[in-house]
Amino acid sequence: MRVWLSKALLGCVVWLADPVSASQQYEPMADNVRLALRTALGDERPLNPIFDSTEHRLDWLAQMSRRLARRVPHFGQRIELIKLIRYEAQRAGLDPQLVFALIEVESNFRDDAVSSAGAIGLMQVMPFWTDLLSNGRPSQLFDPRVNVRYGCLILRHYLDIERGNLDRALGRYNGSLGKMTYPNMIYDRLDRNWGYRFVSASPPSKPPKAVKP
Repeated sequence: MRVWLSKALLGCVVWLADPVSASQQYEPMADNVRLALRTALGDERPLNPIFDSTEHRLDWLAQMSRRLARRVPHFGQRIELIKLIRYEAQRAGLDPQLVFALIEVESNFRDDAVSSAGAIGLMQVMPFWTDLLSNGRPSQLFDPRVNVRYGCLILRHYLDIERGNLDRALGRYNGSLGKMTYPNMIYDRLDRNWGYRFVSASPPSKPPKAVKP
């Protein structure tokens, strides 16, 4: 269901997205964890996603651009978004393809999405995180770079809490810890829409010939 709110209410027009019924829950956080997350959030280095080679970079960008074209029609915006997602996922030690799947489930790549619980943006980040980690202004979560950075850091934080258990980390992200409905939605989108394996078009290099003595 789509509901349009007035600009006077939130400062912009948003689409109320509610793909799942739960949302991230506030939990007390140790000071050292809060400091680490706040420091990571404030890193302003330029986007520099990592690829194995130029061929890998071109292939990945082309494939992700084709898959996202219907949802983000503008080519320049689309390329910037997919580079952003890869960079922030890698920076947080996450699989970029998993993050694509999560964003599809959470907002269908709408950076102006707001859920009925108040979660905002591409990765449907709850506003309380801005009080914990930055200036307390939820409006910053409509910025794609800010939102994806928050979302990736939050999922990384949950993975650390759950000692690498992705099922439980995704459950925490959705506020449905212990249930598999949400993790299975993510895995389904990952398998159907965002799986990627690079196959080089270049012929394999031949081993050097042995030199006779």
